[in-house]
Amino acid sequence: MQPITPPPKATATAPLPIGAAHDRVYRSLRARIMHGEIMPGQALTLRGIGKEFGVSMTPAREAARRLVAEGALTMSSSGRISTPELTNERIEELAALRALIETELASRALPRAHMALIERLQTINGAVAEAVAHRDAVAYIRTNLEFHRTLYLRAQAPAMLAMTETVWLQMGPTMRALYGRLNRTEPPQYHRLMIAALRAGDEPGLRLAVRSDVTQGLRMLAS
Repeated sequence: MQPITPPPKATATAPLPIGAAHDRVYRSLRARIMHGEIMPGQALTLRGIGKEFGVSMTPAREAARRLVAEGALTMSSSGRISTPELTNERIEELAALRALIETELASRALPRAHMALIERLQTINGAVAEAVAHRDAVAYIRTNLEFHRTLYLRAQAPAMLAMTETVWLQMGPTMRALYGRLNRTEPPQYHRLMIAALRAGDEPGLRLAVRSDVTQGLRMLAS
């Protein structure tokens, strides 16, 4: 049997294949939107995306189309691309989805919530507190989502986690706007309640803490 020759690596003179370039742009832009680096209603252009990531129009267009399909971007009939400006009804709908899916993920994670996980969550919550102290909205959103994702990974429910991340993606710019309105000065109190419930093996307490954490702020925004 002849050895398999690996594909050539991209170099300065050999650009990434279009598929690889598209995926890189998609993942980078997706993270920026999810973490609130882009404000609601902010316009983007394919030319601007291509220039920022050093790619041609084709991978920029494919990445944008993929994000439009996920609800992270909107595209008008004229081709204008922007982050969504969510209505109150849409915010309430997404908050309800978070309450339904994330409480179930937390419940499924509870039997696998060993001490190492709890200690990891405490460490992440310290980073959340640091972001709040520095009034760093993007770091706050990023570490807050890391806190939740770290717990939900223990649920071993990839389909539900993927759905949850799609909701986070749609909410990213709005969460950034919410952070500015709340003028938060301390980390979310419900994270501490979640950790306490995990320690105690308290499923009803955990579900209540998660539901309160993921809906309280969004409902304030919609009010």
